[in-house]
Amino acid sequence: MTSGGDLLIFLALATPLFAAVAIYAVGRMPDVRETLTVIASIALSIVTISMFMRVGAGNPPVLTVARPLAGLEIAFRLEPLGALFAVMASALWGVNSLFSIGYMRGKREANQTRFYVCFAFAMFAVMGIAMAANLFTLFIFYEVLTFSTYPLVTHAGDAAARRAGRIYLATLVGASLVLFLPGIVGVHLAAGSTTFIPGGLLTGKVNVVTGNVLLLLLVFGAAKAALMPLHGWLPAAMVAPAPVSALLHAVAVVKAGAFVILKTSAYIFGSDLISALPAATWLLWVAAGTIVIASLVAMTKDELKLRLAWSTVGQLAYVTSAALLPAAAGLVAGGLHMLIHAFAKITLFMCAGAIYVATGASKVSEMRGLGRSMPIVFACFLAGALCVVGLPPFAGMWSKFLLITAAFGTQTWITAAAMIVSSLLGLLYLAPVAIRALLPPAGDGSSGGFIRPYGAPGPVVAALAITAAGCVALFLFADAVAAYLAPIARRVP
Repeated sequence: MTSGGDLLIFLALATPLFAAVAIYAVGRMPDVRETLTVIASIALSIVTISMFMRVGAGNPPVLTVARPLAGLEIAFRLEPLGALFAVMASALWGVNSLFSIGYMRGKREANQTRFYVCFAFAMFAVMGIAMAANLFTLFIFYEVLTFSTYPLVTHAGDAAARRAGRIYLATLVGASLVLFLPGIVGVHLAAGSTTFIPGGLLTGKVNVVTGNVLLLLLVFGAAKAALMPLHGWLPAAMVAPAPVSALLHAVAVVKAGAFVILKTSAYIFGSDLISALPAATWLLWVAAGTIVIASLVAMTKDELKLRLAWSTVGQLAYVTSAALLPAAAGLVAGGLHMLIHAFAKITLFMCAGAIYVATGASKVSEMRGLGRSMPIVFACFLAGALCVVGLPPFAGMWSKFLLITAAFGTQTWITAAAMIVSSLLGLLYLAPVAIRALLPPAGDGSSGGFIRPYGAPGPVVAALAITAAGCVALFLFADAVAAYLAPIARRVP
């Protein structure tokens, strides 16, 4: 190592990797295993916050590991978007670890050691994605994330879990090999490199036809973003335990896809080239359709986790739209929404898990009146729901305001309309879950009581209360986050 920045990158990769090995080694000692998980998440958060501060000070960490081929290297360089993604993922890993301890013990889940090991490997992959200096490095860690999370999706081991796992691998690996990898090869052939460059690596290096093809390959190839029609894996993966849904399908996996699209738009294409490509307009129409259709489908789902999953499909399309708007300001709005939606949706998934572990209820129709016995959980659910919808005093208001403003500013009416309609639909399918639980109609009693003594475990409730508070705190700091992300909107190198 030659500098503090190099060391920080090494520690960001080594900490979760070492944690995975250590957790496996002490798997027969649950208390030690879970203590190691929490300590590792805290240590990783300290490292990522240190990198975040260095990037903000204009001294980004840089590390080159190897150059296997000319023009291709395994290298890391942090920029504002990646630094934000790394801090977000590491902080929420810690909160989710607290939730997981309560949930997994409360449900007496099998294979808990494997569960925590795979979580740590997933965070190793996320750190690599966040810090990747080029598409080649990003692709390596992007695939590691897919395979390290597969055992989590199939955790239950039953027929439904195995089917979900097949859909998961077929969609994500298939899209990577058939679309994403050819797109990376195309970028390398066109530019002689895959390095992320402010203002766009391909600016001035490709014609419209080539640019259209590469944009379509890279956007659809990042199938973790669940843009229709490559979205089916996400609802299917809801067979996984609530902690998996909470972190991997509200934060790490799906946000990795959204992050890749944002970073590709900002550093491979650049807003000037994006604005000149008809494919960007076509993709904006697809994203608008995804936003509205996913919201409509969510309204029909009685299974709470499925309702939340379809909501996620739509909200991810907000970020994809932001990346494709013919204005650099959309990138900042997209990055902010990536962060805020992560806090809101992990809150909602953890609330769903808390309800299930305490009462056995998994359907919305089973939850009326439950707020009388679980007021904190349903109050936090309401906070997460209103944050997703975009109402004050929750942070989602700011990211949606910036997104819709950017859409109107570029006269992208279909995108603006889709976001507004989706927000109204979100109010209809999310808020009533909490309202009917907390304030059921007269004469409508509770659907049931606790199946576990004293209800949800303390760590479960503590975790979701922390992220619900984050939905409010980010309302106060949204402007600071947007200012931090401003450099990604630079139009020229």
